[in-house]
Amino acid sequence: MEQEKIISEFTGAGQGQVFAFWERLDEPARRALLAEAAEIDLTEIGRLNAALLAGGPSRLDLDGLVPAPYQALPEHGGDADAWARARAVGEMALRAGRVALFTVAGGQGTRLGYDGPKGTFPVTPVRAKTLFQVFAEKIRAADRRYGRPLHWFVMTSHQNHAATEAFFAEHGFFGLDRARVHLFRQGRMPAVDFQGKILLEGPGAIALSPDGHGGSLRALARSGALELMAGEGIDTVSYFQVDNPLVRCVDPAFIGWHLASGSEMSSKTVPKAYPEEKLGHFCLQGGKLVVIEYSDLPLELQREVGTDGQLRYRAGSIAIHVLDRDFIRRVTSPGSGSSLPFHRADKKIPALDASGNPVRPEKPNGVKFELFVFDALPFARRPLVVETRRADDFSPVKNAEGMDSPRTCREDQLRQFARWLAANGAAVARDPSGLPERPIEVSPLFGYDEDSFAESWARLPEKPAVTEGLYLE
Repeated sequence: MEQEKIISEFTGAGQGQVFAFWERLDEPARRALLAEAAEIDLTEIGRLNAALLAGGPSRLDLDGLVPAPYQALPEHGGDADAWARARAVGEMALRAGRVALFTVAGGQGTRLGYDGPKGTFPVTPVRAKTLFQVFAEKIRAADRRYGRPLHWFVMTSHQNHAATEAFFAEHGFFGLDRARVHLFRQGRMPAVDFQGKILLEGPGAIALSPDGHGGSLRALARSGALELMAGEGIDTVSYFQVDNPLVRCVDPAFIGWHLASGSEMSSKTVPKAYPEEKLGHFCLQGGKLVVIEYSDLPLELQREVGTDGQLRYRAGSIAIHVLDRDFIRRVTSPGSGSSLPFHRADKKIPALDASGNPVRPEKPNGVKFELFVFDALPFARRPLVVETRRADDFSPVKNAEGMDSPRTCREDQLRQFARWLAANGAAVARDPSGLPERPIEVSPLFGYDEDSFAESWARLPEKPAVTEGLYLE
């Protein structure tokens, strides 16, 4: 009866082609196709087709756009006392158990030439710790420092969920309480052709893909995480992506700015290194905080310089946020009036033609629907942007070579470790860029920021020489 109901609903919605090759399928393939079809909200697809397909790709409205203000670091004119007060507020929240961590980890390491979930990619310069291990050690260090164990929510994908679960189990959850590590899958959306028909990638397989990083909030809500948080007294969520080992995922000053300002969603920013850097831009439009992607902001605006000689649109988005739990519930609740908008992305989508023959298109042949997490900002009350130091918070691993590669990330980690050592009186030979001559590594369990490193270093009865392969834990 369930099979007949699903097929009937798809036929009634004009999507009967999903079952065009039903008679060819054996029983396991039929069950798999029905399971995929059951994931799809046909009402939502119909609404998106009507809103986003008519008239082709829409042009972004940039009328009234101005650069967004942000809380500057003390060395850039910010109020040092206000930063100290924010840190105290954040530390109080951490000691009270009000904070949880949320990592978006649905990606594979394909662009890195790596076969596996990106979070299992080895990234540190001496011990070759994986991204997941780096974050786990930062969480363990924060547990110890603030006296309250943190919950860690990790969003996987259908593609890498089983492998991620196995990886955590194999490594004993890196010393964390496994009851506080929560893995769940990201949602998926079907690709459609330009007439709104759902595409098949095989006779018994729908062309499904993740619903964008904004879908992470929907997945968090659908997983039951928000109810778990409410029961644990957690009202604040630290959001970060899996590809950035430098991130201070437990940052009391950032959490404190968010809480003290009464913000529902706060975001970190770094000044853009150069006009064409591929970061989104924090802007104000109609009094609302928005992020405009680098591909959508005209180049003349990206290059525009103010009277201070700096880029006007310099506040770059690095996908690090703090969100209120109840705000996440609101933007993921249908009919709330605050739901995140889907975006249209025209793509080359391998699919079957009407006869069941595979087609690998040379130009876009269909549309994927995606959600962006920063689209929540315009719905947030008192949204806040807070500056951070790139060297302390942002060095992602995205590309096999060049910028944002394992090499650049490794070098940025080395510079950070060397800077901490030198600041505490250690003799560290460095080149003009701050890169040490020898590979060294500091575990987050020894120091995950300047202050915690200095405390651990001061406790050492005998200071080690900075030799090749030095590892501090």
